[in-house]
Amino acid sequence: MRRWAAGPDLAPARARCFFLSLLAAPLAMAALPAAAPSAQAPSAQARPASPPPASPPAEARPVSGPGMPAGRLRIGSKRFTESYILGEILTLTAARYAPAEHRQGLGNTGIVLEALKAGAIDLYPEYLGTIDREILKHKTPSSLAAIRRELAPLGLGAAVPLGFSNGYALAMRGGAAALPATLSALARAPQLRFGLSHEFIGRADGWPGLAARYHLPQQPRGLDHGVAYEALAAGVVDVIDIYSTDAKIGKYGLRVLADDGAYFPRYDALLLYRLDVAQRFPEAWRALQALQGRIGSGQMIAMNAAVELEGQSFSAVARRFLAAPAAGLSQKIEAGAAPENGWQRFLDKLFGSDFWPLTRQHLLLVALAVASATMIAVPLGIAAALRPGWAPLTMAVAGLLQTVPSLALLAMLIPLLGMIGTLPALIALLLYALLPIVRNTCTGIGAVPAGLRLAALALGLTPMQRLRYIDLPLAMPTILAGIKTAAVMTVGTATIAAFIGAGGYGERITIGLALNDNAMLLAGAIPAAALALLMQALFALIERAWQPRFR
Repeated sequence: MRRWAAGPDLAPARARCFFLSLLAAPLAMAALPAAAPSAQAPSAQARPASPPPASPPAEARPVSGPGMPAGRLRIGSKRFTESYILGEILTLTAARYAPAEHRQGLGNTGIVLEALKAGAIDLYPEYLGTIDREILKHKTPSSLAAIRRELAPLGLGAAVPLGFSNGYALAMRGGAAALPATLSALARAPQLRFGLSHEFIGRADGWPGLAARYHLPQQPRGLDHGVAYEALAAGVVDVIDIYSTDAKIGKYGLRVLADDGAYFPRYDALLLYRLDVAQRFPEAWRALQALQGRIGSGQMIAMNAAVELEGQSFSAVARRFLAAPAAGLSQKIEAGAAPENGWQRFLDKLFGSDFWPLTRQHLLLVALAVASATMIAVPLGIAAALRPGWAPLTMAVAGLLQTVPSLALLAMLIPLLGMIGTLPALIALLLYALLPIVRNTCTGIGAVPAGLRLAALALGLTPMQRLRYIDLPLAMPTILAGIKTAAVMTVGTATIAAFIGAGGYGERITIGLALNDNAMLLAGAIPAAALALLMQALFALIERAWQPRFR
C-alpha cells in the first residue's frame, strides 16, 4: 500500500512558492545592469566577411557638459544596409553636441513612420519619393516645398538633402542580348519569375502602380531584400527590385532595366524629422544640417560595399566617412584584410562583446512576459473552468490573439502607446503567451474528480479553501506544462522585439537578414534555441520537484 510521504499542506505551500517565484523573477531580472544598445558589427580588421555585433553605437559616447540639452536625440533607421549606415552617420554627427542614440533596424516605412509620429524617435533618413508616394499618397511628383507644407500639420518636416538619390529599379542577370532591357519589354515576357521585396509589393510607388503602368502580367513572389540577389544568382527568380546604390549590382553583374515609361520618382535621401528637433537640440541640428550635399552616389555605393562585401561595421564605415568624406574611401574599402577562418569568424560573432547584453535583454523580455501572462491567464483559466459558460469566449479570445501577425500587432501598439522599445514588445509577447496557460489551467481545474469536490463540501470547506487545498495542487502539473509551453514559445517569439528597438537576440537576426549573412543569423538563432532548451529543462526540474514522492 503506497502512501504520501509529505504532509497534506506541502502541496499548497509549493504552489505559493512557485507563484511567488514567478513574481520575483521579473524584479530580479530588472535589477540586472542595463543592456547595451542594439547590436553592431566589429571592425573589418577583425572580421572581414560580414558585420557582426560589437560595440554599441554612438549613443554611449556623446560629448557631455553643462551646456548639453536635456533629453536624448533618438535617430531611427530602417532594416537595410544603407539606412543602418546613414543612421550611424547621423548619430555620430549629433553625438558631438547632444546625447544621441541610434534605434536601428526598426522595420519598414510603416513602423518607423509610426515611431516618428508617436515621438518614439526624433528623425530618420528617408527618401523623397517614399515621402511623396508612400507617406503622402501623391499620384504625381511634388516639390520639396509642397511636401513640407503637407507634413507640417503632422508635426513633421523634411530637410537636409544628403546629396545622392537611391531610386527603385528592376534588375535581371546579365547575359544574353535577347533578355529585356527596359521595363516595358517585361510585358512581352510573361514567363519571367519576379521575386520582389514585401514592402515593394505593397507600397503605392511599388509593384501595384508599376504593373498598371507597364501592363505587366506576372505575379511576384515576396522575398526579403537581403536574400534577393542570391536568389537571382541561383536562378530561383528572374527579376528582382533593387536600390540604385546597392553594392551588389556590380558584384553580380546585373542588368538594370531602363525605366522607359518614367514611372519611378526621384528618391533623394534626406531627413524626415519632428519639427521640435531644432528647438530641443539646436547645436546638434546645425551639425546635421552641415551634412547637406556631402554624400555622393559613388560614396554611398562604396560605403554599402564596405559593409556588405568587405564585412566592415556600420559604425566603422560611418566614422571613416566623417573623418574624410571625400578622400579615398573606395581605396580603403578595397584594402580589406584577407578572409579569416570561417569557424573562427562565426565564433567571434556568436560570443561577441554584445552576447551578454543581448542575453540580458532577451531574458528580461521573456521573464516579464511569462510572469505577467501567468498572473493574468491562471485566474482566467480558473474562472473558465468553474463557470463553464465562460470557457468558449475565454478560449476564443485567447486563440484570436494568437492569430494576429506579430509585426502587425507591433505596428498597432506603437501609435497606441506612443513609444517603441520594451513596453510594446512586452505587451505583444504577453498576449501571445496567454493561450497555452489559460487552456492548461482550465483543463487542469476541470479534471479534478467531482468526488473530491463533494468531499470538500461535506467537510465544510469554502470555495476558496477548496481551490487552495484541492483544485490548484491537483491541477498544478497541467498548469506548469502550459507555462512551460508559453515560456519556450516566448523565447522564440521575443526575437521580433528587435524590430522596434527592444533588443535581444533578434538584433543579430535582423542584421543577418539585412546583409544575407548566415553566420550572423546563426549567431542570433543558436543562443535563442539554447535558451529555449534551458527554459524547458528548468521547467522540467520544477515539475519534478512538484510531483509528490511516494514510498
